[in-house]
Amino acid sequence: MQRGAMMRVMRDGNKIFEGKLEALKRFKEDAKEVQAGYECGISTSAFSDFAEGDVIECFEIRMTARKQ
Repeated sequence: MQRGAMMRVMRDGNKIFEGKLEALKRFKEDAKEVQAGYECGISTSAFSDFAEGDVIECFEIRMTARKQ
């Protein structure tokens, strides 16, 4: 997870939210990044209805020039 990255919340195979990860905390302190396998707290400005079993995916969108 990385603060400022785009995130997607999936529930029962359906996308229920896609937006920006606003805050990321590890051990009650703000964190810029948390590696896979570690617990952390996350929040967004537009979504707070997390439920047990939700899958949270973080991703980034990159634009690259096409090679000719």
